[in-house]
Amino acid sequence: MTDTPSAQGPRPLHLGQTSALPTSPDTAVLDYVANPRHGSLYLVRFAAPEFTSLCPVTGQPDFAHLVIDYAPGDSIVESKSLKLFLGSFRNHSGFHEDVTVGIGQRLFAEMKPRWLRIGGYWYPRGGIPIDVFWQSDAPPAGLWVPDQGVQAYRGRG
Repeated sequence: MTDTPSAQGPRPLHLGQTSALPTSPDTAVLDYVANPRHGSLYLVRFAAPEFTSLCPVTGQPDFAHLVIDYAPGDSIVESKSLKLFLGSFRNHSGFHEDVTVGIGQRLFAEMKPRWLRIGGYWYPRGGIPIDVFWQSDAPPAGLWVPDQGVQAYRGRG
């Protein structure tokens, strides 16, 4: 979160502001705001069907459909800062496993949700699609966790 105080606590850095795309995930600042339904057990889903990063070996772009599900604790991630964070991977080299798990672990460490999972459904490179999944722990009892809704890669047609 940013250090600029407001009546409700720190003000998000990006919300309502013009923000440049961060040059790397390490320089990206994720904003978190107070959970408006603190104490309620519910699920938040973000889908990024056009996620891009770079292959660390060839430098060619890799494409994925990311699905991030989480049960908020005290805070929620501000969506514009999440979009900028995810966009910062366009020039970042990393294997599918490192990128997917790294996004999930960073969100979990900073936001401290009750539960978080990420599915990275990567499009084929070299003829093999790679799907990567990570979750913080078992979902809390009573949390409705729908299927992520992304079909396994079947090729064209």
